[in-house]
Amino acid sequence: MSNDGVRPGRRLLAVMFFLFFAAACVLSHAVSITAALAEAPPQTPFNPKPAEGDLILPMPGDAQMVFRKVPVPGSGFWGDQSRIIQIGDAAGGIFEGLQRTQISGSFPSGPDGTWELVMAKYELTRGQFVAVMGMDALLAASGDPEDQKLPTLKGRELRDALMMPLAYVGHGDVLEFIRRYNQWLFDPAHPERVEAMPRVDEAPGFMRLPTEDEWEYCARGGLVAIQAGTFDNGLPFPAAEANEFAWHLGNAKHQLRPVGLRKPAAGGFHDLFGNAQEMTSGLFRPEIWQGKPGGVAVRGGSVSTPPADLRSALRAELDVYAWNVDEKKVEERRSFNTGARLAIGANVVVTSAQRTRIEKEYEAYKADLRRTMPVGRTLDNLVSQASVQIGSADPIIERLIKENPGLREPLGAVQSTLEKARERLELAQRESARSLAQDAARNGVNLSVYLSRLARLTDTLALAKELAETSSRYQEQVAAVEKSMAELETALGEQMQGYKDKIGTLGEYEKAYIDFAFTELEAREMTKRERLVMKLLKGHAESFAEQRRADTDLWLEEFRKGFAEFSDS
Repeated sequence: MSNDGVRPGRRLLAVMFFLFFAAACVLSHAVSITAALAEAPPQTPFNPKPAEGDLILPMPGDAQMVFRKVPVPGSGFWGDQSRIIQIGDAAGGIFEGLQRTQISGSFPSGPDGTWELVMAKYELTRGQFVAVMGMDALLAASGDPEDQKLPTLKGRELRDALMMPLAYVGHGDVLEFIRRYNQWLFDPAHPERVEAMPRVDEAPGFMRLPTEDEWEYCARGGLVAIQAGTFDNGLPFPAAEANEFAWHLGNAKHQLRPVGLRKPAAGGFHDLFGNAQEMTSGLFRPEIWQGKPGGVAVRGGSVSTPPADLRSALRAELDVYAWNVDEKKVEERRSFNTGARLAIGANVVVTSAQRTRIEKEYEAYKADLRRTMPVGRTLDNLVSQASVQIGSADPIIERLIKENPGLREPLGAVQSTLEKARERLELAQRESARSLAQDAARNGVNLSVYLSRLARLTDTLALAKELAETSSRYQEQVAAVEKSMAELETALGEQMQGYKDKIGTLGEYEKAYIDFAFTELEAREMTKRERLVMKLLKGHAESFAEQRRADTDLWLEEFRKGFAEFSDS
């Protein structure tokens, strides 16, 4: 290995390559290691669409790797309930079932205790691979015959070729690139290389592939999308505008394109959808977190994906070691439309002092928040835990009775006790579901009343404004009505949030318990208003249970229409 971390071989070509890019880069080496700038950095072949907030890290030969920072909700290491996100797509493929998970950042992002994750702005390119590994390494790793022509290219043709996503190489080649790039970055003789690297307690991060949940969180638009209520959308842009954001089968016809030509998706990421599908760090499992481990999970679709199939939840399996049916042998898979995108990660524990802080925070987290998180719902939720434990005891008791006939009577008594406990748990879950539905109905009734009041105040305000045009003495009435309307809007928002939260919690229950809840409530005597609310509530709960998505805008509009000309009489 040479001193700069570039493999020997074709040295003259490598020198020409780096001189070309050095001339093309307006950005100097000192600026290339600067963290996120207040203004957009200059354009370079490695950052064809510079933007404010770009985080730029150096590579050998004045090459660059550009990243974007994406904040995650909540604060502190363990966070709070706001970090629970929903991924997957109920209308997607068989491997995209809706799941809830907790998104976490790798790096603290400020004094307020917030965190962020960091992912590459562009797909990994041929030029970046060559910068670290050398041209000979690319020619040896690539299964693309076109790559063998690279040594003959010059000028713009060479630049465009090197700006193409790295594809047609094995998963192991990508991992080896990451290892070598990390080695170059952390050379003790060049501490300046990691000056811009994000840190945890002064410990710099390192290069890796993103996890599936990190990738999908960024693809859905991150915290901005959560706050805007668009995070659960299938795409972060209108499906009709897919041509502007992605290279797909419809506009690329199986042909990869240089990175950065399409518009950036949410968060400033280019080619996150289409172009090359991207390797992630995890093994492919049928339901992301469970099921048979397989190859490597790839995300984002590619130039071979029909535009109608593009979605944030789209995932597929890269069979790293594939069986060649025709030749009856196992081959390391190299796919023409599969590439990668880097992320910057950090160890969970970097110092003893940091571990102490994590441990201290954990006690409070375990006592309160953990039970609301996805892992807590399965492990710390008392009702769920008790149900699992009772169910696992049955086969043990049956085995003991079979092996010890003399213990049939006392073990039978234990079985009877467990059965009663199971019945009490069943009752508890039914009653809890009923209580949630009842509380949601109360929120719904309040919603309907506030909407009626707002409608009346809207008419009153219009009349008051007309009168105010004729006499200034009505201005106070206008102000009073506007104040009342603002207060009602606030109260309306609070009721809708409560309505949404209760439906979301109710959606965690099995269908049998939800059905029981509505059967019980519908059998009670209700006013005309309550019955209409119950009808809307049932429909919203069924929709949530199917889609795992709360469409509060639609729900509110249905309340408006339902109670537009409502009369309790």
